[in-house]
Amino acid sequence: MVSEKKDIRALSKQELRDFFVSIGDQAFRGNQVYEWLWNKGIHNFEDMTNISKETRKHLEQNFVINHIEVDSLQKSNDGTIKNAVKLHDGFVVESVLIPTKSRTTACVSSQVGCSLDCKFCATSRLKRMRNLNPDEIFDQVVAIHKESLLYHDKPLSNIVYMGMGEPLMNYKNVLESVKMITSEEGLGMSPKRITLSTSGVPKMIKKLADDEVKFNLAVSLHSAIQETREQIMPFAKSFTLPDLRESLEYWYAKTNRRITYEYIVWKDINDTEKDVDALIQFCQSVPCKINLIEYNPIDDGEFQQAANSALDMYIEKLEKNRIPVTVRRSRGKDIDAACGQLANKS
Repeated sequence: MVSEKKDIRALSKQELRDFFVSIGDQAFRGNQVYEWLWNKGIHNFEDMTNISKETRKHLEQNFVINHIEVDSLQKSNDGTIKNAVKLHDGFVVESVLIPTKSRTTACVSSQVGCSLDCKFCATSRLKRMRNLNPDEIFDQVVAIHKESLLYHDKPLSNIVYMGMGEPLMNYKNVLESVKMITSEEGLGMSPKRITLSTSGVPKMIKKLADDEVKFNLAVSLHSAIQETREQIMPFAKSFTLPDLRESLEYWYAKTNRRITYEYIVWKDINDTEKDVDALIQFCQSVPCKINLIEYNPIDDGEFQQAANSALDMYIEKLEKNRIPVTVRRSRGKDIDAACGQLANKS
């Protein structure tokens, strides 16, 4: 049952200070509560040990802390961990911890379901039920950081907004979550260790540039031929490749940071020389690198991984044109935790 009390993490630090003044207390109490909520990540007013019992009781009467709970946890044979994250209103999203020898990465969700309709992605079939609040995204990171320490004996090093949902369709809350993750009053992570992945919403990419964000940008591209991209991602009829290219040129002019293109090669869809040549031409607009991603099936067989010879052709032609390219092998496939597989099967 959803509480009618206000979620205290929806308040700014100044609003917390004002609240304490309004009840005849000192404004600095707001600073103390803010630190407990964001820097120490507590979910219970009773844990605020430097605040009097009477004040804690007053907080309990007026507010709630709508925190997430890790409802279930699955471990992959390769060390990947997938969380089914239960939200305060009963909805569930998924987040993933991806370990390598040198780092651990949190893949976090930004929406319950998704606003877009990429045919190859299981999440898009859920449709968007609601946006996540900044604290719900923040909590996913805190939970994965704890799991990284517990299961891999190292702190979380990187964050990717590549889980369920289109981050740019939840723009305000996503940027607020980044603010708290990178703030010294929050987790203090460097924005250079954060990557936001979008399917390509030109207007919002320009807004990112105007807002002078410091994190990295990745675009789920998959084809540089308009007709083919529409077949894979029907929303691309509204967000065309020329518009996307223009927005990325704008991004680079403002930020001077290169783009990462995420790209899956499918059999009989985008596995020809014509497809590679179109990608190479698209890459001429701004400095970029290509992540060729292994496809992770979502049961219906409409999309199939291309032959290794097609991947080799992509790599050879991209490298010949001096475009950096890496092949990203999927992690956590055995627990449906890989790219495109997050769909709350748990």
